[in-house]
Amino acid sequence: MPRSVLELFNQKEILNYLKERKFPAMMGEELFPEVKKQSLEFDMLTNNSKVPVIASVHGFDTESEIGQREAEKMAIELALIKRKMQLKEKEIIALESPRNDAERQYLMKNVYNDFDNLIASVRARVEKMRMDIIANGAITLDENGLSATIDYGVPAANKVTNVDWTSASANPINDILSWCNQLDRVPGRVITSKTILAKILKNANITSALFGNNTTRLATPGELNTYLESLGLPKIYTYDEKYRKLNANGTYTKYRYFPENKFVMIPSETLGETIYGPTAEEIRLQRDPSIDVKSVGKIFACMYEEGKDPVSTWEKAVATALPALTCAEDIFQATITLT
Repeated sequence: MPRSVLELFNQKEILNYLKERKFPAMMGEELFPEVKKQSLEFDMLTNNSKVPVIASVHGFDTESEIGQREAEKMAIELALIKRKMQLKEKEIIALESPRNDAERQYLMKNVYNDFDNLIASVRARVEKMRMDIIANGAITLDENGLSATIDYGVPAANKVTNVDWTSASANPINDILSWCNQLDRVPGRVITSKTILAKILKNANITSALFGNNTTRLATPGELNTYLESLGLPKIYTYDEKYRKLNANGTYTKYRYFPENKFVMIPSETLGETIYGPTAEEIRLQRDPSIDVKSVGKIFACMYEEGKDPVSTWEKAVATALPALTCAEDIFQATITLT
């Protein structure tokens, strides 16, 4: 008996598919572990220094010195992220009237691939926000008529620009030592690009420190990190993954999640959380007693129809999400000159 597209891809089937689907891990997921909450707003602590405030010695029978809370709560609203794709009329006809079961399975696999791509799109936007925090200390939302900037409070003293590591006198190790000394806690790792790492590896002061003066050898990343560790400095990791953005003319442009010219020192532990919240689609699903809403993951996906001329069937992925940073004062962000 013929089945409609919405019967083939009912909400239970989509939820079951996503429950078993595993996506490649991103660096940002490690640094900002993902959690699901049931609110669109959360309080983020700012100015929360981990350096202790010293107490005073008192004489007996005297009143205690009164302290104050330095951390302030900043209410943050999760960002709505969504994307959809249309099933064309020919695809609908083929799915509902296949020549055989094998053809239907093949066509259904293509639709599930669409869902994979839509969810990957949402995950990519979340990853971009996490890397914006690490690189710049702020998220800029400037798309689809939305214009907002969320500043996570990385101190201005923890930012330097126009650092030139190409000149003969440049000494990256001295710079890194100086930056580490500005932080109250020793950073555990560095995130940068392969381009910046290559500049460090070719630096004359680095090769001389590792292999002696007038050497022609170039250090390997492993040798450099061993040397950095011996000095009590953080190891360097590179992140050069990219995403694509669809242009108005139908072409695509590639962009980096993490800027090529950034060199950022961060703590060894997690930097905060990636907070996901409910979506309107997920809340509406509560009306259906046959579906366990608890099975909905961090990103919601569905298929729906609208209109009669032409027939419009849509695949959609949606999430509300935003990273929360808990260690702003322990991050040091350097902008390195590329040329």
